[in-house]
Amino acid sequence: MRIIQSGFGAVGQSLAGLLESRDDIYTKYGIMTKFVAISDSGGTIHDESGLDPARMIQKKRQEGTISDSKKSISSIIQNMDADVLIEATPSNYIDGEPGMTNIITALKRGIHVISVNKGPLALALPSLVEMAVYNGVYLRFSGTVGGGTPILNYAKKSLRGERITSFRGILNGTTNYILTSMGGGMSFEEALGDARGRGYVEADESLDLDGWDVAAKLTILSNWVMNQKTTIHQVERDGIRDVTQQDIQRSTERGNAIKLVANCNDVISVGVEDVPFDDPLCIHGTLNAASFTSEHSGTQTIIGRGAGGIETASSVLRDLLDIRQVVTK
Repeated sequence: MRIIQSGFGAVGQSLAGLLESRDDIYTKYGIMTKFVAISDSGGTIHDESGLDPARMIQKKRQEGTISDSKKSISSIIQNMDADVLIEATPSNYIDGEPGMTNIITALKRGIHVISVNKGPLALALPSLVEMAVYNGVYLRFSGTVGGGTPILNYAKKSLRGERITSFRGILNGTTNYILTSMGGGMSFEEALGDARGRGYVEADESLDLDGWDVAAKLTILSNWVMNQKTTIHQVERDGIRDVTQQDIQRSTERGNAIKLVANCNDVISVGVEDVPFDDPLCIHGTLNAASFTSEHSGTQTIIGRGAGGIETASSVLRDLLDIRQVVTK
């Protein structure tokens, strides 16, 4: 599969390293991958015969960019022979750019798309899915929710045949880590500083602290799993900035923990809630969890590690294998 990689940060580099190191991908799954173009904020590099992933990672780390050309990634997507676009530029919840243009250009050209960029999906997922179907290609995005934990696939495939009536979840590892640390006695500022030091916090902290990241994931889940027509700006959204140590203590005394919870039932919302200690959603640290309630199977919860370079790269690999499987049937 000939791959165009748009965005070469932690996820892009982790994916390149993963594909380079996994000698068994071809023998087990019959898939051979080749990066024909990679872009980052500095520009692009492309080669029809294929790029060396190890050299690209080294170049990025040594020089800060892989660029050897100012040619735009959208131009490369428009003109280069490729099978799959992996869209991993930073999320933008205003207009979804540049990821929106990259995805639309690829779909219109008949190129499959795997996105870990939540912005375009949080703004226009139903339209993008319709565009993919119209052009006879696949749009996959399992890494946008839960990182390496297959929350989307679990709801869509493991609960196939069921009607999911509602779900709720802890979908942001950063805020969960901060609230867990506050439960251990830290102030909000101390916990935030610790999370920053560990590299858990987005460069734009409002995406985590004000609930934008959770709202984006909730939008994707509600559209994909429950066939709603929601955009991120329709989600009732609150964050964790106002949570105090006194709030944490009062919650603990009631046998609960304060969590930032995403809900999809009659209302689609993100906000701070008291979660009982014995609730499966009362998870700690950077873990993510989602509880799905369906008509006949009751409530089932999936728990796992949230976003991270290698975790999200593993979800991209699953999407690649999924596309490979369906196109060779």
